[in-house]
Amino acid sequence: MADEGPARPQPGTVRIAEADGKRVVLAFSGVLDAHVLRELEERLRDQRLRQAGAWVLEMSDLERLDLACAYALLRAVTSAPEPAALTVRGARRNVQRTLRHAGIDVVATIEE
Repeated sequence: MADEGPARPQPGTVRIAEADGKRVVLAFSGVLDAHVLRELEERLRDQRLRQAGAWVLEMSDLERLDLACAYALLRAVTSAPEPAALTVRGARRNVQRTLRHAGIDVVATIEE
C-alpha cells in the first residue's frame, strides 16, 4: 500500500454561535486558510455582526489560522462606523501569533 502522506487538516468553519443584538459570539474550528477565505469573508458580512457592539471570537477549536484570514477578521471588525469591542478566547499560541502579526491585538483583548 502506497504512503498517502499526511491527511489534509479539517477545513475551517466559522459560525455564529450566539447573537442578541448587543453581542455576537463567533465559533471557529479546524483550519482557516486560503481554501475558506471567501466563505469567511461572506460570514463576516452577516448583518448580525454589524448590529453588535461586542464580538467574541471563540477559537478554542481552531487549529490554525493563516494571515489572509486574520486580515479578513481585522478588516471586518474595523470597517464598521462604530467598531465593535473585540475579545478573542481560547486561541492556541500559533493562532495568537498570527493574530498579532495581523495587528488584531491592537483592537482586541486576547484572553489566554
